[in-house]
Amino acid sequence: MFFDRPDSGEGAVLVHIDFPEGDEREDPREFEELVRSAGLEALSIITGTRSAPDPRTYIGKGKLEELREAVEFYEAELVLFNHALSPSQQRNLEVELECRVVDRTGLILDIFAQRARTHEGKLQVELAQLQYQATRLVHGWSHLDRQKGGYGMRGTGETQSEADRRILRDRENQIHKRLQKVQSQRDQGRRARKRSATPTVSLVGYTNAGKSTLFNTLTNAEVYAADQLFATLDPTLRRLPVQGLGEVVLVDTVGFIRHLPHKLVEAFKATLQETQEADLLLHVIDCADDDRALNMEQVEIVLDEIDSLERPTIQIFNKIDLMPGQKPRIDRDETGMPWRVWVSAQQNQGLELINQVIGEVLTKNLFEQTIELSPNEGHLRAMLYELGAILNENIDENGQFVLDIRIEKEDMLKLLSRVGIPADRFIPQEKEFWQE
Repeated sequence: MFFDRPDSGEGAVLVHIDFPEGDEREDPREFEELVRSAGLEALSIITGTRSAPDPRTYIGKGKLEELREAVEFYEAELVLFNHALSPSQQRNLEVELECRVVDRTGLILDIFAQRARTHEGKLQVELAQLQYQATRLVHGWSHLDRQKGGYGMRGTGETQSEADRRILRDRENQIHKRLQKVQSQRDQGRRARKRSATPTVSLVGYTNAGKSTLFNTLTNAEVYAADQLFATLDPTLRRLPVQGLGEVVLVDTVGFIRHLPHKLVEAFKATLQETQEADLLLHVIDCADDDRALNMEQVEIVLDEIDSLERPTIQIFNKIDLMPGQKPRIDRDETGMPWRVWVSAQQNQGLELINQVIGEVLTKNLFEQTIELSPNEGHLRAMLYELGAILNENIDENGQFVLDIRIEKEDMLKLLSRVGIPADRFIPQEKEFWQE
């Protein structure tokens, strides 16, 4: 665990500072939800307003004195900041308050440590924690300096903090090697799905938007779902039958949050790769949330960071049961293609529309038909077999290969380009709207 506490739930004094519009702004309601999700009790919340953080203690002298009084009054052993503190700010605060100080990043890491269930998830969380701790080793170990012997080697040897850093680096390297093995296994699974032409649909969205509830209802799975932040951490894959398309693989992923620590994104790259390579993203949104526009923006920021922003995406406006008069429906663009679906996963309203939309979008991107190849075009036939795209094969009276194939249209175009066959022989060129 990132910071130890009794099973009964430790009390903490919270600190939230309002800043003008900008990168430092955080949501105090979301902060309280994070604290609750971590299993902690909020004893008091200290609020204030500043134009910029104080470089030494983040909050300034007056607010620091108010915080000290609250810590003494509640006999609190933990102070939580709704902001990212620098290592020096955190150390200065702990000296002034004589108690443990944890910032927003540390709190999120602790929640992740509690939620991780799989071996991979635990490794990813530990990696993020080690990277976080490496910047916060206290430089107060000079009394434990080790002397190096020998002529010309007088003076301070390896200090305790340097030894700690070396230990952390060694452990990081071990975890990186283990995660590389996990990523290799995931890559094998993705290649197998690619060969079988099984599309992947990934659920993404802000934490607590209802992704796991939607996932459970669609697939009859039993993924842990709760009204708390980061209820789901480890990715889960299930097969979902889609009418007119067959089976797709549906992926439930960790929820995003504003100012998601960059080290967490880095640590979870192997997990998030399911999102990077998905054929379709379902962006699940709590449509009843007053901050839904900001939450959607934050999700797009993380998607951009993992190079997934350009993936085909359908918005799923969830929790319409909390919006009186709102009914399930599909919103379409000027070309008739769906781009948003209004549903309630909790009340099982409109979920058949999601199945319909998945079929519409993925079928449009799927090349599924019968083609004829001459014996001289055996190279293309071999590559189609390698990708598992050939469903059935016959040879007609003229010696032509008659192949029933199913493959992503983009992959088919790449194959045709590699063997020098014009794409319009098999795939009619779609007209732009101005050509019609």
